[in-house]
Parts: sequence; C-alpha cells; structure tokens
Amino acid sequence: MKVYKYGDNVDTDVIIPARHLNNPDPKALASHCMEDIDADFASTVEEGDIVVGGANFGCGSSREHAPLAIKSCGVKCVIAKSFARIFYRNAINIGFPIMECPQAAGEIVPGHQVSVDFASGVITDETTGKTYQAAPFPAFVNGIIENGGLLNSLKARGVAK
Repeated sequence: MKVYKYGDNVDTDVIIPARHLNNPDPKALASHCMEDIDADFASTVEEGDIVVGGANFGCGSSREHAPLAIKSCGVKCVIAKSFARIFYRNAINIGFPIMECPQAAGEIVPGHQVSVDFASGVITDETTGKTYQAAPFPAFVNGIIENGGLLNSLKARGVAK
C-alpha cells in the first residue's frame, strides 16, 4: 500500500469539488477525488493505498461525499494529525476507517509502504520499520466500520430495517 500525503486544512471541496456533487454515484465521485489538489490521484490510486494528511483534514462543508469519494477510490484509510469533527463522524457513518496520529502523519512520506492494524491502532511504516501508536476505535465503532457503515450496523443489530 503506497502513501499519498497532503498538508493541513485539506477541505471537503478539495477532496471532492462541489461541481461534481450532482452525481452521487460513488464511482463518479471517486473519479474526481482530490483532482484540485492532485490531478493524478484518481488515476493512480490503487486498492489499499493510504492517504496521510496534516491537521484539520476534511474541514469545510458537512457533506458525506468527501469520505465516500476517498473510500470509493479503494483507499484503505486516512491517517492525519487531526480531523475536522464532521469529516470524522461522516467517515465512521459510511464505514470508512480513519486514524488520528500526529507523529505518523508527520513522519510518513509519500511512496512509503504502510500497514495499519485497526484493532490495536498500530501503524507501521514498512519502508522504515518504524511503528506508531494511534488510539484504536472502541468496539462499537469497529462494529460500524466492519458492517460498512452506521445503517448497516444498526440493521445487523436488528435496530433498523
């Protein structure tokens, strides 16, 4: 899994430009993901790749389209110094794992191979061998992610139809 790295304050309009929100199809969103900050992202990202961001990743508007676009590209997770609160919640709601780990986000560089153990919160830069500790998700949040989102998790628990 290779790394794509972006700086601080990557907002939802950069993740998925508003001009592409008329088509809510996840594949259509994925085809335009990050195009205003990284024109090659959508054409080069591969299943299992990881996005690393700086502070306040996902700031801006409250649309779920932003984490959905990243997830639909096949990105395994986003590791950032910090996340905008609404992006964090939207990512969990759609079953997309994100990890807050300032040290990892600061030290991991583009092109490195990185693995993540969501259960333990351990992030490993396979290129350097260095490990980082992020806070693992509580069991109920892991359940949401493993079920593919909040609605699916509620259905699995028999709370929703």
